[in-house]
Amino acid sequence: MNTVNFVSIPGSIVPDQEILVFGNERLTYAALNDLIARLSTAFKQLGLQQRDVIAILDTNSHLYVASYYAAAKAGLTFLPLNYRAKDPELEYMINTAKAKVLLTGDRYVELINRIAGKLRATRLVAIGQGDGWMPRLSELLAKAEPDETEAEVEDEDVSVLMYTSGTTSLPKGVMLSFRDFTAYVTANVEMADGTDRGAFLVCAPFYHIAGTTAMMTNLWTGRKMIVMPQFEPKSWLELVQKEAVTHAFIVPTMMKQVLDDQTFSKADLSSLTNLAYGGAPMPIAVIRRAIEAFPKRVGFVNAYGQTETTSSLTVLGPDDHRIQGSPTEIELKLKRLNSIGKPLPDVEIRVRDEGSNFLPPGEVGEIIIRTPRIMKGYAGREDDAALADGWRATGDLGWIDEDGYVFFAGRKDDMIIRGGENIAPAEIETVLMSHPAVDEAAVIGVPSVEWGQTVKAFVVLRPGQDANAQGLQEFCRTRLASFKRPEEIAFIESLPKNPLGKILRKELHAQEQQRAQAQR
Repeated sequence: MNTVNFVSIPGSIVPDQEILVFGNERLTYAALNDLIARLSTAFKQLGLQQRDVIAILDTNSHLYVASYYAAAKAGLTFLPLNYRAKDPELEYMINTAKAKVLLTGDRYVELINRIAGKLRATRLVAIGQGDGWMPRLSELLAKAEPDETEAEVEDEDVSVLMYTSGTTSLPKGVMLSFRDFTAYVTANVEMADGTDRGAFLVCAPFYHIAGTTAMMTNLWTGRKMIVMPQFEPKSWLELVQKEAVTHAFIVPTMMKQVLDDQTFSKADLSSLTNLAYGGAPMPIAVIRRAIEAFPKRVGFVNAYGQTETTSSLTVLGPDDHRIQGSPTEIELKLKRLNSIGKPLPDVEIRVRDEGSNFLPPGEVGEIIIRTPRIMKGYAGREDDAALADGWRATGDLGWIDEDGYVFFAGRKDDMIIRGGENIAPAEIETVLMSHPAVDEAAVIGVPSVEWGQTVKAFVVLRPGQDANAQGLQEFCRTRLASFKRPEEIAFIESLPKNPLGKILRKELHAQEQQRAQAQR
């Protein structure tokens, strides 16, 4: 199924329903489908043919959404680029993807001009005003008649090529097919039928799988999509109130910023019924604070997934976020609040050891999954994560309890090995962040002649709070095994993170290497 049907089919049922809002732009299904059809013509007039790659470098907008669906309508592969990527990374992604056209927003024109001479066979088009020499998308649209055709795509054709940073020095291009997205969307939401399904506030960038799937599930099910160009807590709160937002997805960093915003206590959040979060581990203190602070009718959902699996794999639902009942029930709820929930209906999850043996409940190993919506592969690379019988290695560590709840223990590549003992950074970080003076913490392994690696923690203190390394080490002493306690603690102003709030441990390792070299 061509994913343009996520818009065209609902549009044939409820053409006059308002479905997409961005600033002052308010589009019905009919208006959105017309924009998509004219963009499809414009893309073809640029010389693009089916299965060619079209890239986009910009923040979220209604044109971004329409560009994806226009690419799908024309049978193109859509390449959403991370606008925080550095020049060499962008050059690498655009060239290795063999992008024929690059749509670029005004704020990135200068950046693209710096690398334009290194781009191979890529035609540049300005989404906004450009700088005078790029053709403008608005001019192309003005001349374009609606494309009445729809490309006949194969299920395995690549719909989206999405680059993730991973743990290597170069980004990995995840190839997601039309089948992958169709399987995910149709398994998780119902098709629009005129029922009022509320409004969804999108603040995750569209170059991230959370943003991409949001533009599919919501348009297919008929839930109005309110698009933010980029996340900002005050604007987020204002839009929830102004647009009567019922559903939203944010990452842990965003959740904390919303709670900390000075306008939070005055905001009318009465319309909100479902607040999903994910993209990075959620500190238990932050989600407990959110449960207390948001209106009681809000149902919280923790979603865990990967780009390679077309978004969510497990979900911890609203009932598991309601901390109530007997003391025994409350204790169980608090334990489960640390989990990432249970697998979705189309997902199987197991945990294996280094010898590829399935592990019993409670034992930590690598999380492996089986689902019909696993990526086609990495562009230009061998897929070394594929296992026998359709299973796939995630690179994540975790365990499953007796009730089937999955617990995340960190990335396999982040595991610290001290004197032969395996140490998961997430466990130490959770303990450190339970200290009243600690706002955030990240843990890495640093080289040691004696132990191979030792534990070093980077700590961000809460505003107005004070703590020292000795005090935090003593705090850990009664809560962690001796070999897991941080031998060194550094206090820093902020942790390096990606736009979705995931800690960039590579940067912490790089800083540590520079410090070690300077001391030689």
